[in-house]
Amino acid sequence: MSALEYKPDWEEIKQRYAAWWRREKMDRCLLWVEAPKENLPDEPPPTAPEDTERLWTDLDYLSAANDYRMRRTFYAAEAFPIWSPGYPGHIAIPTFYGCPFKLDRGTGWHEAILTDEKLDVSGLKLDRQGKWWRFGDELLRRAREESAGKSIPSMCAIFGCGDTLGMLRGNERLLFDIADAPAAVRRAELALMDDWFGVFEHQTNLLCDGGGEYATWFPIWAPGRFYPTQCDVSYGISPKAFRECFVPALEKQVAWLDHAIYHLDGTGAFHLVEEVCKIDGIYAVQVLPGTGKPGPLHYMDVLKTVQHMGKGLHITISPQEIPEALSRLSSRGLFIHTWASSQTEAMKIVEQAARLSVDRG
Repeated sequence: MSALEYKPDWEEIKQRYAAWWRREKMDRCLLWVEAPKENLPDEPPPTAPEDTERLWTDLDYLSAANDYRMRRTFYAAEAFPIWSPGYPGHIAIPTFYGCPFKLDRGTGWHEAILTDEKLDVSGLKLDRQGKWWRFGDELLRRAREESAGKSIPSMCAIFGCGDTLGMLRGNERLLFDIADAPAAVRRAELALMDDWFGVFEHQTNLLCDGGGEYATWFPIWAPGRFYPTQCDVSYGISPKAFRECFVPALEKQVAWLDHAIYHLDGTGAFHLVEEVCKIDGIYAVQVLPGTGKPGPLHYMDVLKTVQHMGKGLHITISPQEIPEALSRLSSRGLFIHTWASSQTEAMKIVEQAARLSVDRG
């Protein structure tokens, strides 16, 4: 795929992503900058279904909403158009295992099913004939078809290390397991990861149809087999518990992938940054403080730890914070996600980043 209707320089952009993953010296940090296209005629967005389930499952509405958004967006620097179905968890592994699931207009919620005192995942089986698996197949095929020549189709968040088990078990109960039976948690995680591989391959095969490109819930691209890893249930647990319970499954996951970025979500997980960076197959780390917390630059010690340990770094900051970020961080391996109010402003941001980027190794 050499060009996209909404991103004509896509081939060049892919080369820049590949160089970023290799942490090569570049002319500037990578940037994701979206802005409204200029001089567009007034056009109302598609009407969202009032029914909550239809909001997430009406494929004609999802197609119209994606088309409306991408046609009216300017993608500067390394930003690119993603055909996204939203990521409420409806076609994710906990759903396929049978967790009762409820959608609301912003996300979705799972109810735990492994409620016995002893943790045991041996009886779990993916329901490949159920409503949500069949809908997922239909959705991903539609994403591939609608994206052809225009955008990159996206798989949903299917969860993974720690978080799938947290939904199956309930986070509070899982925390007791971590304290009382860490070996059982580790065994469960390693077993669940085998099913993760199967779901991932099934869904990406539908998106790629034997050779296309795909994106994920995380707005970034990588060559080959890629997924953003995470373990949000590690929030607040000790480094020792993280190593014992979750690192073996993470290592198994990232060894199987070609590229992986780690989603370090919430200040309560920041104390695990060195443990995350020690995992060889993790190429980069996203540092995300969380709702209600100061922005990433407030945690400069965490950001510099990522860079000093040889990993790429992803942060989301406002355009006004870019000069500070580039004065304190190395541009090598740095990815800044930001936004602009116009095409003109977006290009000024790119020019500013090129001028201020300094490769500090």
